[in-house]
Amino acid sequence: MSESLPSKRVASIFLLRDDSALLLQHRDDKPGLPLAGKWAPPGGHCDANENLETCARREMLEETGYECSELNLLDTIVDDNIENEPPYLLTAFWTLYDGRQRLRCGEGQAVEFVARTDVSHYDVPEYLVRIWDQAIVVLKNRRLLKECR
Repeated sequence: MSESLPSKRVASIFLLRDDSALLLQHRDDKPGLPLAGKWAPPGGHCDANENLETCARREMLEETGYECSELNLLDTIVDDNIENEPPYLLTAFWTLYDGRQRLRCGEGQAVEFVARTDVSHYDVPEYLVRIWDQAIVVLKNRRLLKECR
């Protein structure tokens, strides 16, 4: 891989419930589709001149019908583990599910909340568990701060 950062940018949203379950999308199983058949958080490629947060919100709305109120930056990684795809810059945001909005599957085969203890039963991208665990730590720390106030 080259020393420079990839030019392709992808934004993803880790939508967590209070119990730390994560909303995952079962991607279509089409030949040539990145992450075909895997379970991954909603997200997608940024349009030209689109900022990452706008991209993340747009992709979440298109794929699930969910409108995020607050987005929090979680991590940015270079994902170079997709077969037949060039590396891309993945920026992950997290937010807490409001429990009110109805989710729908607007893209892929299904969307569902998955418990952290059940993730081993799903075919997920290599980066997913590490970033999900980061989101759980941030969520727990946020709760602790609120309790101290």
